[in-house]
Amino acid sequence: MDTKKILSWFQPFDWLKFLLIILIVLGVFFRFINIDKKIYWRDEALTSLQISGYTQTEILQEAFNGSIITVADLQKYQQIKPNSSVIDTVKSLAIETPEHPPLYYMMSRLWVQCFGSSIAATRSLSVLLSLFVFPAIYWLCLELFESPLVGWIAMAIVAVSPFHVLYAQEAREYSFWTVTILLSSAALLRAMRLKTKQSWGVYALNLALGFYSYLFFAFVAVSHGIYTIITERFKLTKTLVAYLIAAASGFLLFAPWAVVVITNLEQLKKSMSWISYRFTFIELATRWIFNINRIFVDWNYGLSFNSPIPYLVIIAILILAVYSLYFVWRNTSERQWLFIFTLIGITALALVLPDLISGGQRSRVLRYIIPCYLGVQLAVAYLFATQITSISLKKWQHKSWQVIMVILLTSGVASCVISSKAAVWWNKLGIDNTQLTMIVNKASNPLVISDTSLPSDILSFSYGLNKDVHIQLVTQPDLLKIADSSDDIFLYNPSKALKTQVEKENKYKVKRLQPPLFKVEKF
Repeated sequence: MDTKKILSWFQPFDWLKFLLIILIVLGVFFRFINIDKKIYWRDEALTSLQISGYTQTEILQEAFNGSIITVADLQKYQQIKPNSSVIDTVKSLAIETPEHPPLYYMMSRLWVQCFGSSIAATRSLSVLLSLFVFPAIYWLCLELFESPLVGWIAMAIVAVSPFHVLYAQEAREYSFWTVTILLSSAALLRAMRLKTKQSWGVYALNLALGFYSYLFFAFVAVSHGIYTIITERFKLTKTLVAYLIAAASGFLLFAPWAVVVITNLEQLKKSMSWISYRFTFIELATRWIFNINRIFVDWNYGLSFNSPIPYLVIIAILILAVYSLYFVWRNTSERQWLFIFTLIGITALALVLPDLISGGQRSRVLRYIIPCYLGVQLAVAYLFATQITSISLKKWQHKSWQVIMVILLTSGVASCVISSKAAVWWNKLGIDNTQLTMIVNKASNPLVISDTSLPSDILSFSYGLNKDVHIQLVTQPDLLKIADSSDDIFLYNPSKALKTQVEKENKYKVKRLQPPLFKVEKF
């Protein structure tokens, strides 16, 4: 009996099944713990602004006028706007961030209407959506490998993956996008297997759901198309025709937002302009390797270490990932390995090539490459499932692979434990407002002045400020009039023009504290 047949009926033996269940339970626990203790960074503050029915333009006009306001005055833009509706949320996205389709934000709007606008309440929707990853990846493993064991191991891997846990706790659409990638992929394989109108209809609906979850789902859709064309040997078979009809139907359902994106291309380029920052090939390649490591083990270390251990961990995981893909290619049918390779390859090429040709950092952003890392995790799950059950291996080889799997999963648990206690992690760009707000809160009659170009920056900062802190926001630094009634004055994320304007008055001097916070001292 070959390995494939064994995997098709093999159920996890008792100790392994118990271990995998424990890991899945821990993964659920890590997703819920301390969701209100992590810094609510600017992207999440932007989420709250938009689901509340406000726009960035609105807050710039109303709050950035040089008047002294309170923390409560600023926080109103994180609460539901009176007389607004879900339509206002959709309009805000369409006008200012068309790269974010509206489905997650519409659900969030309804969610906060029911459960409130607190950090815990807003983030809890992402947590709940992330739980659908477990049945989705299990279903995909059944369709792709016909193996419950691979499904169990894959669920355990994503359960304690520090990357998946981090984004499950973020008030953004990335955990939802992960679910739609898995569901649409499983639905495609099911439709190709059953060849029924109903199954293709399910795929079309999942395709539309994916498009409405995140714009980069387009890369996944393209990978599905290439996979189907290749498996049908470039012939216009009934399966290919059915796929084309389903794909067209799915995209047709997405057409209204596609029109919005095309209509607002200039705004899209503006809001995504930050990805054009250039990096060298070495810098890009280093980040790619680090990102692969972070989907399994994440201690939030930087690019340099005082110990050789992180280097060894990174190298070991890179070898495991590469070998897993090689193993899948050598030991599965074309239908199986081709699916994983197209899922990984199309997104990787779509992001890596522009960075190499015209410059940019698209491929450095881990959340953009979720399809690639899901493909790697599927390959690793298949490798473990095969090696711990293969009848061609010796007992010590079985034990070795069991130990490697346990070490990897335990390292994921350890990573989740460490990150669960931290207020800020790399996915929030390392911006720790906690220390900065403590400095301001301890000051006497403090005033915070800012001309930040991103309203979500100051909104994020305001979450840690005491209610008695006053705030003065401006868009034109030369019109700033500093209130003499304040004892301690701070600048938050000031432009060079703002610092120059403050120092123009002979009685003030700007002192750097901890960027982006500066102290205005009086002579």
